[in-house]
Amino acid sequence: MTRKVLTLSTIAGVIAAALTVYYIHNPLNQGRDFIVVGTTDRFTISSDAPAPVDPAFAYDVGTWDLLKQTVQTLMVHRGNGEPEPEAAQSCGFTDSGNERYSCALRKGLKFSDGTPLTAKDVKFSIDRARGIKASSGVSALLSSIDMIETQGADKVIFHLKTADATFPFKLSTPVAGIVSSRNYEDDKLRKSFAIDGSGPYTMRADMNGQRLVKATFTKNPNYKGLLTPKNDAVVIKPFKNANEMGDAFSKGNIDIMARTMSPDQIRKFKEDRGDNAKLVENLGLQIRFLGFNTNAPPVRNKAIRQAIAQLIDRNELASTVYGTEVQPLYSIVPATIVGHRNAFFDTYGEPNVARARTMLANEDIATPVKLTLHYEGRHFGTNAKQEFQVLKNQLNNSGLFNVRIESAPWSQFRAAQQNGGFDVYGMGYFPDFPDAENFLAPLLDSNNILNSRYNSSMIRNTLIPESRRTSDRIAASKTLARIQKIVADDVPILPLWQGKQYVVASNNIARSQYVTNSSATLQLWELELVERR
Repeated sequence: MTRKVLTLSTIAGVIAAALTVYYIHNPLNQGRDFIVVGTTDRFTISSDAPAPVDPAFAYDVGTWDLLKQTVQTLMVHRGNGEPEPEAAQSCGFTDSGNERYSCALRKGLKFSDGTPLTAKDVKFSIDRARGIKASSGVSALLSSIDMIETQGADKVIFHLKTADATFPFKLSTPVAGIVSSRNYEDDKLRKSFAIDGSGPYTMRADMNGQRLVKATFTKNPNYKGLLTPKNDAVVIKPFKNANEMGDAFSKGNIDIMARTMSPDQIRKFKEDRGDNAKLVENLGLQIRFLGFNTNAPPVRNKAIRQAIAQLIDRNELASTVYGTEVQPLYSIVPATIVGHRNAFFDTYGEPNVARARTMLANEDIATPVKLTLHYEGRHFGTNAKQEFQVLKNQLNNSGLFNVRIESAPWSQFRAAQQNGGFDVYGMGYFPDFPDAENFLAPLLDSNNILNSRYNSSMIRNTLIPESRRTSDRIAASKTLARIQKIVADDVPILPLWQGKQYVVASNNIARSQYVTNSSATLQLWELELVERR
């Protein structure tokens, strides 16, 4: 994830101040000596995800949750602050241009099987991910690397192609996870749920065919690093949906409800302040947006996209569908990130049908414009259908659009979206690390995760490289603001809302407020099992 000597401590202060804890009722399973965390993430080996937990392939929040506990990285991003040395004893840029980054490893590092971990393993692991270039696109996080040099057993030097002030954060993401050449081939993905690393836990995967039904994490006795696990074992249990997860919690079969609870569950837990469990609410960095295939005839003219931006009522969308669980967002950079600008509000202001009509009339665009909005009904939460019904109504009620909505399962949806099969589609995004650049480059740069047809040479060739040369992210804000303004003008992406993070924990679990970082990744080592209060 991202940065060097950044100003992200200011973000941490804001997020910490926003933390609230509510107490609710929940019967507990008193006899368990390990912690069980429920999730609605699904983990399956498929043609689209042939190696879900190979660090060279994994690129979603759920699989990163598994890897963060088991595969060590040189740096680690804890909580909401800056990255810190983990497998490394120290790391830093050794030149003024942010193009040469050197790390010294901790002494005595070992993989979980007891074999030594050296600088050669670090080079092997990161070069492996760069060389495989998996279809998930995760290797793009390492694209600034030109070559990796080792000196002795404990020194690694990264020579970068260009300045990248966010490189320390990228070294804390699982794609930079350290694996052994004894268990991973240098040119092939490992197509299983087996994970061999040097992190704070080892993982045992219980499978039903190609689907993971339980992941058991046990403290790694050979671990040496920054983190201090406060428990001996944690189980992650996937559920089909939020209701099934909630039922398991009410019966005491799980101790924590993590990602993703339904808005109705969150509201219920806020209202029922019992004394046996707690709801943790934290500002999150999840964003939701509409994406446009700017080459598709129905939306090729940017006046059509601008008219949509002029009509969407984010406040109505948020309050109708999600209540207080999300907040309207007017940039693809969340409001809590250094460099954020309300670019869409500055450009379009409040929803205005007359202005939208003028935008279309100035380009001689006949109305109503026919469009189909595509969405996926489970991957981004259970309220997607309702959300897109609201969007449809807002556009159709203007008289300027004739919109229909259509859903598809994730595997079909993602393939069609990346291949240009949708003109307009809904997407969600969790950041790799909490920096504005990580919301801009992955969605706008070359080889972006959307496979977007939109290409702004000013953004790609000038502004993103310019922002990466600046270690002080406040100083980079002017450049970041220019990118956001271009996006608001061209509308290849239309931001809708920014989410919050919620966790419900039985009150025999301490430190549940630290179980996720600002990028929504689980930090199981923070959880502590205590006596029921």
